Amino acid sequence: MTATLTILQAGPALSLQDLGRPGYLAQGLTRGGASDPTALYEGAALLRQPVGGAAIEMAGTGGSFRSDTDIRIAMTGAKMAANIDGESLIWNASHLLPAGATLTIGGAQNGSYGYFHVGGGFATEPQMGSRASHLSAGLGQALKSGDTLPVGKDGGKDIGMTLPADTRFGGGVVRVVASMQTEAFAPETRERFIQTPFKRDSRANRMGVRMDHDGTGFSTDGQLSIVSEVIVPGDIQITGDGAPFVLMCECQTTGGYPRIGTVIPCDLPRIAQAQTGAAIRFEFIEMDQAVALQSRYLKELKSLASSVVPLVRDLANIRDLLSYQLVGGVVSADADPFQEEV
Repeated sequence: MTATLTILQAGPALSLQDLGRPGYLAQGLTRGGASDPTALYEGAALLRQPVGGAAIEMAGTGGSFRSDTDIRIAMTGAKMAANIDGESLIWNASHLLPAGATLTIGGAQNGSYGYFHVGGGFATEPQMGSRASHLSAGLGQALKSGDTLPVGKDGGKDIGMTLPADTRFGGGVVRVVASMQTEAFAPETRERFIQTPFKRDSRANRMGVRMDHDGTGFSTDGQLSIVSEVIVPGDIQITGDGAPFVLMCECQTTGGYPRIGTVIPCDLPRIAQAQTGAAIRFEFIEMDQAVALQSRYLKELKSLASSVVPLVRDLANIRDLLSYQLVGGVVSADADPFQEEV
């Protein structure tokens, strides 16, 4: 019998996402997949299963869900209030969702995209090698109330595990490398760009995130003569009104706006997870630094499983238990507590 998960009530932007579809750029299809791929690695580590399975991506808010059998679940990404039949759950951790119980996930408290994982992953039929919905390309569709998703066979049993909190939420410094038109911008414009405090605009989705700022816009003399060419997620296009747009996982594959730089891949989750109004600054780095940072990021993803720890430590598994002072304030049964020491 295949386990199924029913979406009792869907938030406004739920979709099934995995690591996307690499290799279709020449056919006009970007990779797509999760807006925050790091969250997929965290979910796999918490459930101790291979990376690559699909999870439900929740933009801004979640919904309510019910399974017809006991299943393991994990929540990662943007922290959201969650409970099972009214009992609060710890975010960024794995839990058991009993058959027939209702899991309710509320709005994002820190970050923009939350992820709901199940043990065994969701077993929908892959399209072009992926279960991810690429909404701008018409592959898959947004999840809605009443949808039922098949859950894959779960070979694991661990629950009650957690990971240390990450720092990619709430904006911050985002590192970029020079792009095709970076040198076309005057040096003083590039300097003003990196000195400008930006805020994540409310105009943002899986295709791109607009950056808001005070003062005049950014421009280059030759921006009207640029021929459309290949663009990739992370490119920072300067649109006609001078506002930077950071292209995200479902961006188009060609574009004609000048690019002042490109966000390195390991910092794109920081853009994706910034809430509306979050402060962001850009910092140019050299390509060799970017390569080193990306290599370190990938290495850290592969070692995430070693950072998983139990939510509550089991005394039977504490090897140095006898080194702890387990009882304090011990007194003699014959002592008079009202007699002062001399």
